[in-house]
Amino acid sequence: MSVEPGKPAPAFTMKTDGGGEVSLDGLRGKKVVLYFYPKDDTPGCTKEACGFRDSIADFDAANTVLIGVSPDGVASHDKFKAKYQLPFTLGSDAEHAVAEAYGSWVEKSMYGRKYMGVDRSTFLIDETGQLKAVWRKVKVPGHVEEVLAAARDG
Repeated sequence: MSVEPGKPAPAFTMKTDGGGEVSLDGLRGKKVVLYFYPKDDTPGCTKEACGFRDSIADFDAANTVLIGVSPDGVASHDKFKAKYQLPFTLGSDAEHAVAEAYGSWVEKSMYGRKYMGVDRSTFLIDETGQLKAVWRKVKVPGHVEEVLAAARDG
């Protein structure tokens, strides 16, 4: 299934921080920003999470739920969320099933070594479960503002 605007968003259910669970079906009626990031408490990921945190009131006003997703476990998410007072859900995708469904589990290369990892990417899903916007290979500066503008736009 191709993951692009206008197509249905792949369904998901994940464990979350605080021992909870989140599913796309459970979020019908709200817009969802599903953003994939490589690892809790690393510089780029922290900057991105704090950017979303600092704009939470604007996302709330746009009837939009934020969900950060990484392969980290629930305990790591709990620490990351507490350390930076993150007011949104962090999904644990330890088996990479959700990242794979969204095309965000990709081959990467560092210092000539190839490995599988998360492509920093963001998906805006509308109230009916359709993909409204897709950002791949995200660069953190300015990204939150771009996602917020798209959330407000629809």
